[in-house]
Amino acid sequence: MGLISYLKTQFILQLLISFVFVVSGLIINFIQLCTCVLWPFNRQLYRRINCRLAYSLWSRESALKPCVCHVTCDGDLCSPALHLRRALELVMLLEWWSCTDCTLYTDKATLDKLGKEHVIIILNHNFEIDFLCGWTMCERFGVLGSSKVLAKHELLKVPLIGWTWYFLEIVFCKRKWEEDRNTVFSGLERLRDYPEFMWFLLYCEGTRFTEKKHQISMQVAESKGLPKLKYHLLPRTKGFTTTLQCLKGTVSAVYDVTLNFKDKKNPTLLGIINGEQYKADMSLRRFPVEEIPEDEQECSTWLHTLYQEKDALQEQYIKEGIFPGSSFKPSRRPWTLLNFLFWATLLLSPLINFAYGVAVSGSPLLIIGFVLFIIIASIAVRRLIGVTEVKKTGSSYGNQEAKKEN
Repeated sequence: MGLISYLKTQFILQLLISFVFVVSGLIINFIQLCTCVLWPFNRQLYRRINCRLAYSLWSRESALKPCVCHVTCDGDLCSPALHLRRALELVMLLEWWSCTDCTLYTDKATLDKLGKEHVIIILNHNFEIDFLCGWTMCERFGVLGSSKVLAKHELLKVPLIGWTWYFLEIVFCKRKWEEDRNTVFSGLERLRDYPEFMWFLLYCEGTRFTEKKHQISMQVAESKGLPKLKYHLLPRTKGFTTTLQCLKGTVSAVYDVTLNFKDKKNPTLLGIINGEQYKADMSLRRFPVEEIPEDEQECSTWLHTLYQEKDALQEQYIKEGIFPGSSFKPSRRPWTLLNFLFWATLLLSPLINFAYGVAVSGSPLLIIGFVLFIIIASIAVRRLIGVTEVKKTGSSYGNQEAKKEN
C-alpha cells in the first residue's frame, strides 16, 4: 500500500491522466458536433446519444462544478481557468484512485426512487469537492450523462466543458436577471420533454461558504428579519423558484442533500489527485413537488425554512458524527474505470511510442522540444491546481460595487 500511495502522488501519472481526458474530450466534442444533423429530424435520439457521449466524458471528470451557479450566482470561482482545471478532476479518481466512501442517509422509499425520476437537487456549498461527491451519486444511480445545471455564459468559450454542455442543452446565463429572464425561461422550458431521467443541480447559496461571506450573509438576514443560519449562507431564492416554476410537471420532487465528512475533514481536489481517502456522508430528503407552494413568495419562504432544517442537520452531525436515518452505501459501478482504461489504452499507446521514438532518435532538437512540452504542460497543470484552492479563490459576495459592475 505504501508503494501505491507513493505512485498516486507522482505528477507524471497525474499529467498522463490529464492528457487522456483532454484528448478524449476533444474527440467526443467532435462526435457531438456530428450528431447535430439529427436535431431537426429526431430530437430525442440526438439527446439520448449525447447523454451517452457526455457520460463517457463526465465519468472521468466531474465538470462539475464548472460553475453550477444559478441565476443569482455571485461569481465565486467562475474563471475559465478554474473551470478547465476542474475538468481534470475525475469521478473515476474519486471512486477508484482515492477510494473515497460516499454514504447516503435516507429512507428506503426515497432510495428506491433514485435515478428513476426527474428531480431538482439542492446541495450545500461548504467544501471544495462537494460537486464531485454530487456527481459521484449521479453516476451510481445512472443519471450522470443527463445531469443539468444553470451555468455561467462564459463557459461556452471553454473547450470540453462548455462545448459538451452546449450539446447537452445546458442553460447558460450572464447573472443579470434582466438579460437572462427570457434565455433562462426558454432554456428550462425546452427541457420539459427530456427523455432521460434528469437531476438538475442548484447551489441556492450562490457561492461557497466562508466565514467572511457568512458574516455578510447574516447581516442581510438580520436586515430582512430572516432567521440566522450557522452553517449556511442565506439562500438566494430566484434561481430555485424560477427552475421549479419552469420544470413543474416534469420534475416530480426536490431532493435536499446536506453533505459533511467524517473526522471533521476538509477535503481538497489536490488531496483527491494525490490519492487521499475521505469519508463523505450525505443526508438526502425527498420533497414531492406537490408539497411545495406554487406562489413565489410562499415558495421562497419554504426554501428559507428548508435551510433552517439543513442547519439543524449540520448541527447534529457535528455533535454526533452522523446524520439521522438509515444509512446506505451505493455500490461503485465498474463503468467509470473501464471507460477510463479504454481511452487510456487508445491514447497513451501512441504517446508512449512517440516518446520512445524521440528518446532513441538521438536528435537534440526533438528531445529538447519534447522536454520543453512536458515542462510547459506541468507548469500549466500546477497553476490550474493552485487556482482551485479555496483560500486562493475570490468572490464578489457582499461587494456592492462588484455587483454594480456585473
